Amino acid sequence: MRAVSAASSSPRPSATVRNGGWGVAVAATLGMSVSYIDRQTLAAIAPAVRSALAIDHTQFGWLVSAFSMAYLVGAPSAGAVVDRLGARRGFAVAVVIWSLVAGAHALVTSFAMLFALRILLGAAEAPSFPAAAQSIRRALPPKRRSAAYGLLFTGSSIGSMIAAPLALSLEGSLGFRMAFLGTAVVGLVWIPFWLLMTRDDRTPVEDDDEPHASARAAVPWLGVVTSAPVLRAVVAVVGSAPGIMFVLNWTPQYLVERWHMARLDTRWYLVAPPLMFDIGAVGFGWWASRREQDRSTGTETATATATGVESKTHRDLFGIATALSAMLLFAPLAPSPAVAIALFAAAACGAGGIYVLVTADMLRRVPVDKTSSAGGMTAAAQSLAHVVASPLLGMSIDRTHSYTTALVVLGLVVLPTSIAFLLWPGMRSR
Repeated sequence: MRAVSAASSSPRPSATVRNGGWGVAVAATLGMSVSYIDRQTLAAIAPAVRSALAIDHTQFGWLVSAFSMAYLVGAPSAGAVVDRLGARRGFAVAVVIWSLVAGAHALVTSFAMLFALRILLGAAEAPSFPAAAQSIRRALPPKRRSAAYGLLFTGSSIGSMIAAPLALSLEGSLGFRMAFLGTAVVGLVWIPFWLLMTRDDRTPVEDDDEPHASARAAVPWLGVVTSAPVLRAVVAVVGSAPGIMFVLNWTPQYLVERWHMARLDTRWYLVAPPLMFDIGAVGFGWWASRREQDRSTGTETATATATGVESKTHRDLFGIATALSAMLLFAPLAPSPAVAIALFAAAACGAGGIYVLVTADMLRRVPVDKTSSAGGMTAAAQSLAHVVASPLLGMSIDRTHSYTTALVVLGLVVLPTSIAFLLWPGMRSR
């Protein structure tokens, strides 16, 4: 299949940064942080919740899967809705709703009730990434977007880094119910900042290679979400998502059960993997943007595809990110929890690189008015991987009483999907 967007036949002025463009990127990043604070609170205090509600590993796997199932169903449709309503309103409304649902977690009395709330939370958070991606696409020109997407992906790990110590501190002093309630308040503080930063979101920054409005309107939603750029991005995300899912959702239990650490002692170990995810996302995004800016000034010669859209795959950077993501393979050999966490952190760094490179490449190739729809598809792909992997992971641990098999499989699965991304038919890349 060919890339969705095509080069304009007439000269276009170079894109410039709208006033406040980076402010929008920062606000979108913090919005993603809010979403991860609310979704990761359960992972951070999982041992306490499991003990209070008599939940085993398999049931916990289904709790993680419940969120992801709702996100899987909701993300593509949420992307289409955000494309129509706009990121400003869509994101703000979603945060209000999911903050209320996150706070309701404090009332849980059974596995069934918690399962239902995880489904509601996943559905309410579905617009988050599509809205964030659209806001950056509209606010910044192409040569700065890889760096901006790198910043955006730090939102998940920033949220995870905040969620772990905050939720554990609240749980340790006030109980797990207040941990849910306390972390849910954060989103309501973010909304005024978001509305302030996005007050001028009506006119998007133009792409040098973006087709005219009439050409964009001719591309149907189904044509975008089934196009080669989106489908190969989906494949790459499906392979890389299980590993980062384990790192963000299962590490607290891994440290307690494999290394017999006290729950409060795990707090600072939990910071390293999401921090390295940040470094990977920002670092790979900056590196890719730097290359693209060099090409625009003549430092390198850019080669256009048949459709007129420059490829932004960056094969070598993607290969490095994939190798780092596969480091989970070696975690069963770790002689100490510190070494294991270092390997988790390397894998998180690689996952951050994969996510930002895949996203920048995909969104470069789709029309700007279908940005949220395309972003919704990759968000759904991530959720699909979680839906499948998390219950299987829980069953594996319950049956083997070990994390070894799970870690080896998680380290291996990223390799074939990354190769498929790079070799996807009809997609030229460097």
